[in-house]
Amino acid sequence: MAAVRVGVLGGAFDPPHVGHVELARRGVEHYGLDRLLVRVVEHPGHKEVATAPQIRLVLAELAFGSIDEAEVSLDPYARTVDSLEALGLDDPLFLIGADELASFSTWKDPERVLALARLGVATRPGVDQPALDAVLARLGRPDRVSFFELEPLPVSSSGIRSRVAAGESIAGFVAPAVEAEIDRLGLYRVVDPARVGGMLGRHPDEGTRPT
Repeated sequence: MAAVRVGVLGGAFDPPHVGHVELARRGVEHYGLDRLLVRVVEHPGHKEVATAPQIRLVLAELAFGSIDEAEVSLDPYARTVDSLEALGLDDPLFLIGADELASFSTWKDPERVLALARLGVATRPGVDQPALDAVLARLGRPDRVSFFELEPLPVSSSGIRSRVAAGESIAGFVAPAVEAEIDRLGLYRVVDPARVGGMLGRHPDEGTRPT
């Protein structure tokens, strides 16, 4: 695989947590990235968000501030392919988790995504490799996909929102600066029970950009 120097990591980041940061850090290290564009999706098309884009942007800046290569910005595009088209990068690496690869065929124009960017897929011990192999077999350019290992962290954005709403500590789940900002702004404290299925429900693509 040719050296890839520019990476992209997208998501709602509502809020960004230690799992997101570790994915970014390991991706930078594994692929030797010079830049990592962290894209905060303004209006995700596949999930509800609890906070405004500018707030999530600030949280992401705080979360990824420890990674020198990270450049955080808002992304006005709800779909990966449209965002990559607009960025116009020279063969970047798009970082995702293994769960996102499993659903890659449901993305908007997945083959065009692969033409615009390589995929760097974070796998964890115990991942269903046959299922991932089946996804690769259906792709026109499986050579555009590579894997790197990531130790699993038991954390999700929806779980963090639930803990805040329940008055529980989120120390260790997010960066200290993110925890302080969530507390300062009073985020996630009030939850509308009618929206639990969306805002606080299970999101299999938690932390990734919409497709």
